[in-house]
Amino acid sequence: MTNNVVQLHKDAPQDAEDAQDAAARQTIIDVVQNAEPRPVDPPDTAIEGTWLAEKQAYLADAPPVVPPAFRRWDAFKHTVRWTASYYGHVTAFHTLRVPVYLGRLLLRSPRGTGRLIVRWGKWVADTEARPVEAKAAASADIEAWLSLSREKSRRVRPRRIASAAVATVTGITTLVSGFLVPGWTVTAALTAAALAGLNGRKGDKRLITRYVATNILRRLDSTEVFDALAAIGIEGKKGRKGVEFAAEVMRDGPGWRAEVDLPPGIKATVVLEKREELAAAMRRPISTVWPEGDRTAHPGRLVLWVAQRDPAKAARKLWPLMKDGQADVYQPLPYGFDPRGNLVEITLMYSNLLVGGIPGSGKTSCALAIVLGVALDPTAELWIFELKGSGDLDSVKPVCHRYVSGDEDEDLEAALGGMRSGIAEYQRRAKFIKSLPASEVPEGRKVTRALAEKYPEQQLGPRVIVVDEVQELFTHADYKDEAAALATRLIKKGRAYGIILILLTQNPDAPSLPTGVSSSVGTRLCLAVMDWRANNNVLGTGAYDRGMRATDISVDEQGTGILARGREGITVRAAFIKQTEAEEIGKRALALRTAAGTLTGQAVGAAVEEQDVETVLDHLRAVWPDGVEAVHSHRLVEALAAYRADLYRPWTEMDAAGSSTALSVALKPFKVATKQLTIRECCGGAKGLRWADIPTAEDGD
Repeated sequence: MTNNVVQLHKDAPQDAEDAQDAAARQTIIDVVQNAEPRPVDPPDTAIEGTWLAEKQAYLADAPPVVPPAFRRWDAFKHTVRWTASYYGHVTAFHTLRVPVYLGRLLLRSPRGTGRLIVRWGKWVADTEARPVEAKAAASADIEAWLSLSREKSRRVRPRRIASAAVATVTGITTLVSGFLVPGWTVTAALTAAALAGLNGRKGDKRLITRYVATNILRRLDSTEVFDALAAIGIEGKKGRKGVEFAAEVMRDGPGWRAEVDLPPGIKATVVLEKREELAAAMRRPISTVWPEGDRTAHPGRLVLWVAQRDPAKAARKLWPLMKDGQADVYQPLPYGFDPRGNLVEITLMYSNLLVGGIPGSGKTSCALAIVLGVALDPTAELWIFELKGSGDLDSVKPVCHRYVSGDEDEDLEAALGGMRSGIAEYQRRAKFIKSLPASEVPEGRKVTRALAEKYPEQQLGPRVIVVDEVQELFTHADYKDEAAALATRLIKKGRAYGIILILLTQNPDAPSLPTGVSSSVGTRLCLAVMDWRANNNVLGTGAYDRGMRATDISVDEQGTGILARGREGITVRAAFIKQTEAEEIGKRALALRTAAGTLTGQAVGAAVEEQDVETVLDHLRAVWPDGVEAVHSHRLVEALAAYRADLYRPWTEMDAAGSSTALSVALKPFKVATKQLTIRECCGGAKGLRWADIPTAEDGD
C-alpha cells in the first residue's frame, strides 16, 4: 500500500481540480491505512437462540436411548435367538467332550501328583530359606546363621508333625473305606486323580479343546479402520487433516458400524471403488465389508459396516411368507435381506421392474421371490412368459392367467401378445377411470385397492406381466422393434392403471436392453455383472459413478444385487427358496385363489384370447422416422411389415400400387387419407402420408 501511495504522489496533477481529487484520494488512503483490522469470523459470544439451536441439532443426531436390537421386535427376537443358539452350541460342544477332558486329566494325574509331592516336600523342608542360610554360612556370620537355623526349626517342625498326621489319617481312612464303601472310594480316588491332573499340564497342550467359530470375525476397532484406509491410500497428507471419526465404532445388527470423515477433498466413492482392496487390507472376506457414502451428511462421509460373520457362510434366513400369510401387491412385498440381516421389501405397484445379471448370478432366486409374492395376492393376475424353457417358475403355473415356457418363435410371439394385451387392458382401464368424477379418484387418475373393490365388475386388480430372458425378444431379428416399442409404451403408461411389467435378462448389454426400456423402468435390480456398461444399463446412467457397483459382487454370491429406485440403491440378497418349497407356496396360493374365486384364464382351463386394440395408427406412430414430415406409402408398408409381420407381411407381396391401396383402405375408418406426395430424397412422386395428418396418440386413445 505504501508503494501505491508513492505512485499517487508521483502522478499528482498540477492544476487545482486535479489537486482536489488527489487530496481526496490521499484522504481515503490514510483512512484505510489507519483503520483497525475487522474480524471476518463472527464473535464467539453467546447470542439468543444459539444454545437452543445447538441442543436441537444434537438431539437430531443423538444416539438412541434404547439399543437398536431392543427397539424392534424382529431384531430383538433375532438377537435372542442368535445368542441362545451360539452359547447353546458352545455348551453342547464341550458337554460332548467331557469324557475326553476326564481322560486327559487322568493321564496327567501321575505327573500332577509328582509335582504336588515335590511342592509338599519343598514346603515341609522349607527349601526357600536355604539360599539365605548358605549366604550366612559363606560369610561366616555365625549369629545370623544360628538365628536363621532356630527360625527354620520353629517353622519346619509343626509342618512335619502336621504332614505326618495328615498322611496317617488319610492312609487309614482310605484303607477302611476301601473295604466298607469301595464305590465311594474309587470315586474319591478318581476325583483326586483328576484334581491332581490339573497340575500335570505339559508344555502348551490345552486340557479343554478350544471352540473356534470359523465364521465369527474379530471385533472392528478404530485402529483397524485407520490402518486399512491408509493401506489403500486414504490418509491425511502433510499440512492436511487426516481421517476422523464422526461417531464411535458401534454395534449395528450382526456387525459393527464405523462413521468416518475422510480427509478434505476425498469423496466416499473413492473407497467404494476400492472395496476389494479395503477388504484385503482388513484381512476380511469381501462379503463382510460394506462401505457406503452418507450423502445426507456430506460427500466425504463414509459409513463402513463390517459383518461379524461371513454372510455367505451364515444360515439362510427364511422368506417371511414361507410358511403362512398372504401378500398385497398394492403394498411392498417381502423380497430379501440386506447385509445387516434386515428385511428388504420391493414395491411393484405404480412401478415396473428390471432385473439383470450374468448367467449364474441368481436370477432364478430373484424371480421366485417376486412371483411367489404376487401369487400370494389373490387379486393379482399373473402373466408369465419364461423364454428359456427351463421350467424354473412352474411352481406358480397353476395360478397363472397365462403361462408360457419355451424359447421357440411361437413362445416369443406369445410374449408379444401378452404385452399387447397389457396395452389393451390399460387403455380400457384408462377410459373407465377418466369417466369417474374427481371425488372418486382423490389420489389421481390411477387404480387403487379401494377403487378395485368398489367396482369388482371392472376387474381392476393388478396385472403383473413377467418376461424372463427378455433378451430373446429384444435381439430377435423379426420381433425386436415391436418388442421394444410395446415394452416402452407399457412401462410408461400402464403403471398408473395397475399393469406391472417385470423384465429379467441374463445379458444386460446395450442390444439386449433398448434405451427406451432401460431408461423408463422405475425399479431396478442389478445382480453380478462384468463391467460398468452393463451396470449402468440396468441401474441407469451414472449409477457406477455414484457408487452403485454390481461389478463388485461375486458370482458366488448368488441372488445378491443392488436394488435401486431412483438415484439411490441398497445391496440386498434375495431370500433363497428351494423349488420344493416354491411348490408348497404355489399350492397355498392356489388354495387362496380358489377360496376367493379369483382363478382365471389357463388356471381354470380357459383359452386366453389376446386383446389387441392397437390400430394401424398406433403402428404408424411406432415406425415413423423421427423428424420426417412425409413418407411414401410403399415405404410405410415395408416398415409396418418389419414391425408387425403377422399383420402386414401380406401387403408386401403386392405390387407398389396394391400395397399403397391396402394402406389407404386401412386408414379410411380413421378418416385419414393418403395423398400424392413428391419427395425428392426418396423416389419422386407417389402416394403417401404426412405426419401432421396422423392423429395424436391421446386422440387415438
